[in-house]
Amino acid sequence: MTKNIMIVGVGGQGSLLASKLLGRLLVDEGYDVKVSEVHGMSQRGGSVVTYVRFGDKVYSPVIEDGEADFIVSFEKIEAARYVRNLKKDGRIIVNTQQIDPMPVIIGSAVYPSDIITEMKAKGINVDDIDALALANEAGSSKACNIVLMGRLAKYFDMPKEKWIAAIEKCVKPQFIEINKKAFELGYNS
Repeated sequence: MTKNIMIVGVGGQGSLLASKLLGRLLVDEGYDVKVSEVHGMSQRGGSVVTYVRFGDKVYSPVIEDGEADFIVSFEKIEAARYVRNLKKDGRIIVNTQQIDPMPVIIGSAVYPSDIITEMKAKGINVDDIDALALANEAGSSKACNIVLMGRLAKYFDMPKEKWIAAIEKCVKPQFIEINKKAFELGYNS
């Protein structure tokens, strides 16, 4: 059976490293893995989506509406943008951080104030986490992505040590300790 994970965020938040980490973990566990990155306007703070599909045999990297077992969202509006992709019994992990999109910055739109509350009211399985605060606690605001991977790991039947091994393989040596701490904080929060 194929499992589907979407990683969504804004350019520069580290979603590509998160998908690389997840892909490495799953390949090391013997799964057939397909990863597809859709960059959008990532260089300018635009939406970035990565699909990670794994199982015994995976034929396509794309996740259609209603197929995602998990969505890991690095930002609240991105969670709302992609919630249609979530399975009925799926789960969305949302960083509570707010990053204003360009229409909000220039004043032509207002950032919605209660995105997470609205999703929960619709019966969506939402796991919201202040990943930025935990990343700062780990030593770098840039470690939000690994905090979120720690939170995702709680829902997998894989030893934490396997995730840590994947971090050690995917992260530059000088950042391994901060990222391991960030993972632990996300996992234990």
